[in-house]
Amino acid sequence: MKKTPLLNAQLSYTIATLGHNDMLVIGDAGLPIPVDVERIDLALTRGVPGFLETLQVVLSEMQVDHIIVAEETARVSPQIAAGIQKELAGVPMQQVTHEEFKKITGNATAAVRTGEFTPYANIILVAGVDF
Repeated sequence: MKKTPLLNAQLSYTIATLGHNDMLVIGDAGLPIPVDVERIDLALTRGVPGFLETLQVVLSEMQVDHIIVAEETARVSPQIAAGIQKELAGVPMQQVTHEEFKKITGNATAAVRTGEFTPYANIILVAGVDF
């Protein structure tokens, strides 16, 4: 059995196969996921799993080069923005409009749907390398 906290086989496999600059989206329950992007649906019920707990577990396995978030996140959902800052302190952040964020998700390798119901609880993790 794995030693790391991430137990979801599909998500663990996806992270293991990411290359430098590949993108993984973690989104709230309402984020539209383009049909050509692999969907990893973790949503069980309202709030389960939450966005920040999902982000923490993904970060236990993924090397992140930089992140992309919607400009609206800090204004509308400051607790989500603070959680992102805490988990990814020192990682470069690009802010775009929510509309642009949704367009960029079309280039992602996969998108993880959580049970989060907080508006703008979305992030694009751009894969880095560990060397």
